[in-house]
This record gives sequence, C-alpha cells and structure tokens, in this order.
Amino acid sequence: MVIKTILDTDLYKFTTSYAYIKLFPYALGTFTFKDRDETEYTEGFLEALKNEIHNLSLVALRKEELEYMYTHCRFLPHVYWEWLSSFRFDPEKIEVYLDEEHHLHIEVTDYLYKVTLYEVPLLAIVSEIKNQFLNRRIPDKESIIAKLAGKVELSNEHQMPFSEFGTRRRFSFDVHDIVVAYLKEHARYCTGTSNCYLAMKYDMRPMGTHPHEWFMFHGAQFGYKHANYMALENWVNVYDGDLGTALSDTYTSDSFLSNFSRKQAKLFDGVRCDSGDEFEFIDRLIARYKELGIDPRTKTIIFSNALDFEKALHLFDYCKGKINCSFGIGTNLTNDTGYHPSNIVMKLSRCKMNHNQEWRECVKLSDDMGKHMGSNAEVEACLYELRLK
Repeated sequence: MVIKTILDTDLYKFTTSYAYIKLFPYALGTFTFKDRDETEYTEGFLEALKNEIHNLSLVALRKEELEYMYTHCRFLPHVYWEWLSSFRFDPEKIEVYLDEEHHLHIEVTDYLYKVTLYEVPLLAIVSEIKNQFLNRRIPDKESIIAKLAGKVELSNEHQMPFSEFGTRRRFSFDVHDIVVAYLKEHARYCTGTSNCYLAMKYDMRPMGTHPHEWFMFHGAQFGYKHANYMALENWVNVYDGDLGTALSDTYTSDSFLSNFSRKQAKLFDGVRCDSGDEFEFIDRLIARYKELGIDPRTKTIIFSNALDFEKALHLFDYCKGKINCSFGIGTNLTNDTGYHPSNIVMKLSRCKMNHNQEWRECVKLSDDMGKHMGSNAEVEACLYELRLK
C-alpha cells in the first residue's frame, strides 16, 4: 500500500480544498494526468495501479492526525478537518486506462474541493510503482544519505534556506521518509516539508500556499486578463494575509507582474518562481517592487523549478543584498537515485461553477517553452487575450 494516510500529501492541497469550499462550493473540475516522457506502460503496471487506487479508498484521517493539523495550521478551521475525517477517495471517480500505444491516461472528476485532493497521491503512486515495474533497484539507506549529506553540507555552510517539496515524484515513500528524517537531524536551514504526514512524524513545519490550478480556475471562469488579480484577491478573502506567497507563472510572469498591484505586493510576503529564467525573473521582480515603492529586501522569492543545490546556491548568491530568497526542492531530494525520475503532472483540465454551467477548458502558460497545458486552440486564445502573440 503506497499511500497509508491521507496526510501523505502536500499542504497546499488542503489549503486549496478549503478555499474552494469557502468561495466556490458548487464548482466542479476534472484533473488530467500527463506523462511528459510519453512512457509506454504495461498491463501489469495498470493492474498494480488499479489495486493501489482501490487501496486509496481505505485511507482516512485519524483522530491524532486531525488534532495535529488543527494545532499546526491555524489558518484552517477545525470544521475543515472534521469534514476531511469523513472524506474517502472514490475509485469510481477515477478513469484509468492505457491507450493503443500503451500511454497512461488518468482523469478524475468531482467537486473541486474534493477532486483537488486526488492529484498528489495519484502522482506518488504512479511514480513508485513505475519504478517497481522498471525493475529499478531500491536504493539502500547508506547510498541515499551519501548523496544527501553533500547537499545538506552546502546549505549549512552557506546558510541557504530550503524546504522539501518532493512528494509527487519521489522514488518511494521509504526513500522520502529517509530523506526527511536526515534533514530533520542534520539540515540547520531546512525550513520544513510540504508533506503533512512527515511534518507530523518528524515535528517539522508543514509548508505550502496555493497551486497553478487556483489561477487556472479563475482564468477559465473570469477571463485570462483578470485571472491573476482575482485569484490573489480571493486568496486574501479566504486567508486574510496568511499563506502569503503568490505564484507568478500560470499565465507567464510578464502577465503576472503587469497585474501585480501595490496592495497585493505589500500584502503578500513574496512570490514563487516555478518556471523560466530565474535570474531574469529576480531582476524583473525587484524592478516591479521598486516601481511600486516597496523595498525588495523586505520580500522573498521562493524558487521551485526543478532545482538542485548547486543551482540554488547560484541563485542565493545572486539575490544577496537585493531580495530574500528560499528554495522548494523536490525531486533532487526524494528521487536522486541514478535513474531518470518520472516527469509526470496532473493539472486541472476543465471546470464549471455549478452543474448547470457548461464545462470550460483550463490552460496554463509556462515561462518554459513546451510546457503550456491545454488544447492548441485554447492556448492560442489565451495568448491572444493576454496580448502575448
């Protein structure tokens, strides 16, 4: 059983779920899986995946987990955790199959406050059993720690803050567990982990704010020109200044920075950079803060785009004296095993505000070429509306 607890997921799944409940309780959505490597899977893999999907339905929030999350996440009310204790994953909601070319397809449709919870567990399951079916040797604890030690030493030596963001593409839960245990013991500048279960197990801070899907939903429902602004305004309406890191690249960082208002720039603690040229983004964000009359040294950039510790250190040095920074590092911590890690995602592909509305397609425009998500027609429409073409 790959997923043994509902807390074996990222914190932002719960914060986003609650935001949907509070503001859009009747909204529905579909999450769609994509393997960017176009992996060919086997029928045996598919059967193993279906078995794990069945096992997922057995997972439930336990009393001690409810109490932990309530006491460590003051921004989420007790009533949310009480609701979550009654929630069960429903295998009937999950459509999973291999096409004629043996490419994997997964789709889940439900109310948004429920369906958002499926994303991270399904990705973690696919990543782990894919490694099993590729006969990849399970790394021993000593080899994991040997690679980890140098990274932690680099962070300690340079006082470089980072958090662990590696649930969705980890090699396995056991590897993830070894990594977080070592970070807790040895990494003086590790600020926490996105994984709520491991945060509870090792008494670390659970980390996270909001995802691309929040902006994609707003873009589909309210128009791409207004998506960034409205998504941030609604986040503030729910969390009143908590969870204050704004995600910048759902519709390109150019579009985000042009709409980043003075009120939002002052209210949000900082910005997360998840694609594109990070050095260029640093300069542009600093310039925007200065344009708005804000000292960038009072703000923080969180970098989270496929980082390793060497690249993080270059960014850290570049930011010194200009703006604060920290790093969300995932796959390089939880799947640095000598094998090519899974390049898999699940994104919100369509949504509607209620049962009576027609479905609307969701798209994402990345700052990295080739990572736009959505049909060609809708991506083109989005680019046109934002005057990016």
